[in-house]
Amino acid sequence: MASNSEISPSQLARLVGLPGQPVIVDVRTDDDFASDPRIVPGTIRRDFRTVPDWAGDFTGSSVVVVCQRGAKLSQGVSAWLRHDGITAESLEGGFEGWRRAQGLLVDTAKIPGRDGTGRTVWVTRARPKIDRIACPWLIRRFVDAAAVFLFVSASEVVGVAERFGATPFDIEGAFWSHRGERCTFDTMIEEFGLHSGPLDRLADIVRAADTARLDAAPQAAGLLAASLGYSRMYRDDQEQLAASLSLYDAFYRWCRDAVDETHDWPAPRKPA
Repeated sequence: MASNSEISPSQLARLVGLPGQPVIVDVRTDDDFASDPRIVPGTIRRDFRTVPDWAGDFTGSSVVVVCQRGAKLSQGVSAWLRHDGITAESLEGGFEGWRRAQGLLVDTAKIPGRDGTGRTVWVTRARPKIDRIACPWLIRRFVDAAAVFLFVSASEVVGVAERFGATPFDIEGAFWSHRGERCTFDTMIEEFGLHSGPLDRLADIVRAADTARLDAAPQAAGLLAASLGYSRMYRDDQEQLAASLSLYDAFYRWCRDAVDETHDWPAPRKPA
């Protein structure tokens, strides 16, 4: 059982992918990281030896610290953070415990390079509808919470990518794009190693809505209608993205927790 300064893998798994999930800080040694360079979704890497220098970066956040086995490194770093007034827990069993519990792991080899502040930067076509909102949602919730997304004219995506060090996505010829009948959201799940029941179920809905095959998933028509509505509610793509993230949060929670739940009104009356 986890202590009051630890969180178990099963408890953390319930928080991963949600808008309020804690910041996950990986403090594994370089050798341990090299032995398996995957990370818990949403992880930020930090050097445990310099915790006094970076602890303040997480003021006001809730933090989960991960080391290899959940012992001295993560417990020491989380204790230091708590000393600085930061809500912090260590992951029970560490990275090895998370892996044994078959928690989701992101392939870091596929994460693009970061800018000077540690953010990944992405660029795509302006006026997003479905795939160009779904992909930023996936990245912000599972790969890089601070990721930057640039929306530009389709003809300028490649040029902006080159000049601003951004990674193009959902555009013809890009690595991060459609592959056959599968959309860019599918590509990201595949390349980042994020296959899971809920995300694969959500991918079915996104693909059906994005490729006009609404009969492939009953929920696709609703996603398409809501997405087109958002695109008309907001002239600014960044405002649309910010507002639309909650739509995908809701679809993800349905895919994870509520697929078997039904609703009817009025409720059946109990016999007298």
